[in-house]
Amino acid sequence: MQTSVFIARLIGPVMMTAGLAVLLNRRSFHSMVEEFLASRALMFLAGLMVMPAGLAIVLTHNVWTADWRVIVTLFGWLLVIAGAIRIVEPPLLYAGARAFLRHAAMPILAGCIWLAIGAVFCLFGYLH
Repeated sequence: MQTSVFIARLIGPVMMTAGLAVLLNRRSFHSMVEEFLASRALMFLAGLMVMPAGLAIVLTHNVWTADWRVIVTLFGWLLVIAGAIRIVEPPLLYAGARAFLRHAAMPILAGCIWLAIGAVFCLFGYLH
């Protein structure tokens, strides 16, 4: 349980900060994503950062229980998969990301989703 709480406390504030950053800087977020998608090097580097973070979660917290801790495990596996895709086959992400950018409301939606995920992790991490 301590590992679950620690990881939730780590992820929660980061996700909330990212969500707020997107909501407060929607225009610069749009151009930042465009720049990111245009750079194979940045995509590769992001994969090299995201995948080990996910592996660290999975290796220390591969908990499959019917409570909130499974969210931590699922998040870890999601990071592993997302990192691997960025490293091995980034074009899989391009079409979806570009479709995402075509809709003006998407940064707002993404920011709100990141805020909500962060709030859930903070709730379980800090109020548990």
